Amino acid sequence: MDQFSLAFQSDHFDIIPHIVALGVAYVLAFPIGWHREKTERSAGLRTFPLVAMSACAFIQASETLMAGSAEATARIVEGVITGMGFIGGGAILKVKDSVKGTATAASLWATGAIGIATGLGALDVAVITSLVTILTLLAFSRKEGDLGDEKAGPDAPD
Repeated sequence: MDQFSLAFQSDHFDIIPHIVALGVAYVLAFPIGWHREKTERSAGLRTFPLVAMSACAFIQASETLMAGSAEATARIVEGVITGMGFIGGGAILKVKDSVKGTATAASLWATGAIGIATGLGALDVAVITSLVTILTLLAFSRKEGDLGDEKAGPDAPD
């Protein structure tokens, strides 16, 4: 029997743990997305939760369809990390003499890690990563007048 058919047998079709994992990944990424949206960055409320949930979904699908093969899961993790680099790279812009989007790119990378950790069942790692990410963004947000900036907001360097 092929892997696809095996996944839909009654003893393998347990959707509740997947819904919970995907929901947890979404919820843990939501505050990060909220902060980026509120500060009018290039990625925001839609992007961050979707990235975490998608990373979690890749892990969950791999674990289910590949019967928990560590090698298959490692390949999926590698692919997600590569994809996060690609998405993060798209958030970084060089404008004149400044570079914008590095905090957004790093936050996207962290959000991917939240999704991976949640998908692997390492909820402690996912929660800590989420908390450290949002606390870092909040603690070091640029405010008007900080570091000699004339303007805060979407045009301030990220």
